[in-house]
Amino acid sequence: MYLFQDGAAAHRGAELEWLVHDLRDPRLPVPPGRLAAAIDTVRAVPLTAALTFEPGGQLELSSLPAASLMECLDSLAADLRAVREALAPLCLGLGGYGVDPWHAPRARVLREPRYDAMEQVFNRTGPSGRAMMCETASVQVCLDAGVDGPGPLDFRRRWRLAHLLGAVLVAVFANSPVHGGRRTGWRSTRQSLWTDLDPARALAPPADGDPRAEWASHVLDAPVLCVRPKDDGPWTVPEGLTFRDWLRTGRPRRADAEDLRYHLTTLFPPVRPRGHLELRMIDAQPGRDGWMIPVAVATALFDDPVAAEAAERAVRPLAALAGPDPAPRNPLWRAAARDGLAHPALRAAALDVFGSALDALPRVGASAAVTGAVAAFHERYVARGVCPADESLEVAS
Repeated sequence: MYLFQDGAAAHRGAELEWLVHDLRDPRLPVPPGRLAAAIDTVRAVPLTAALTFEPGGQLELSSLPAASLMECLDSLAADLRAVREALAPLCLGLGGYGVDPWHAPRARVLREPRYDAMEQVFNRTGPSGRAMMCETASVQVCLDAGVDGPGPLDFRRRWRLAHLLGAVLVAVFANSPVHGGRRTGWRSTRQSLWTDLDPARALAPPADGDPRAEWASHVLDAPVLCVRPKDDGPWTVPEGLTFRDWLRTGRPRRADAEDLRYHLTTLFPPVRPRGHLELRMIDAQPGRDGWMIPVAVATALFDDPVAAEAAERAVRPLAALAGPDPAPRNPLWRAAARDGLAHPALRAAALDVFGSALDALPRVGASAAVTGAVAAFHERYVARGVCPADESLEVAS
């Protein structure tokens, strides 16, 4: 089970989550029956990406691994067009917000044993887990873990870079300042919800050691979300049972490799190794094609060696602000979620990494249109020290 596969950076992908809303007035709640009909409609649409739905009815498209940035972007764009065309006759659309600006709490639409167990576990630590399940949406960027060897594509360096650059990505793309009709005081309320979850499940292991060893230890010491039956029996939700203890005791039954694989899907750090690196910290973005910007920027910064070196230099001063605590609970990540680019150090780093990304985009095969969109985002937000949340405060409240 390889969670840091050794290989040259050659594939990338993205997972896009969207809130489903009424096209006439997104402030109107979409009843569960109408959401269920939309789910059935979209499931009948032939797509290249994998289609899933989150517990609150959020729609998710997960691309196949792509050999180039443009292959990834073009494939997902075509699928999104097909999904929007299928939803339009139902007077439904896709909303690019990190959290639902108007409706909190959202009802859970999906009634499945996994989500029943997840809600039971999250309820032990407060309401943030349920909100995360039902009311949030993100852009997740998937990149190769890197190679075992010197240079900017070394998986150890990419792991460390991801945890410092991740805070910059939170700040740049923060887009969830309003939740349930009220201003929360955070640019990324979605990230603040993750901060409130059980730290054993939602925090990253230390980023300055051997990532393979640190992640393995983290996985073993994380609590088990649920024990699935081997027959048609009930799912059990133990309290305080780590996977390490499950292996040692053999109770409530012996654990196997499939149980470990499933356990890995129940851990939600901001950077998750799954053979590749999954960057999970970016809010869903406004506009029909706003999602392309973070995918393009992250890909350029990780896949181009020159840009990766420059990004490392740009984020190195942020390590002192992060301190010893893991993301996303450390001071750096909290500042990114709360202040966005109003934080001087994060703004300085963002200016540098966006410059590096813009230089690298042609080298990683980005089209002129994509490069132009990133440049326009830079001028609209980064150069001015603001993020989409600063505009959303006026639009969504």
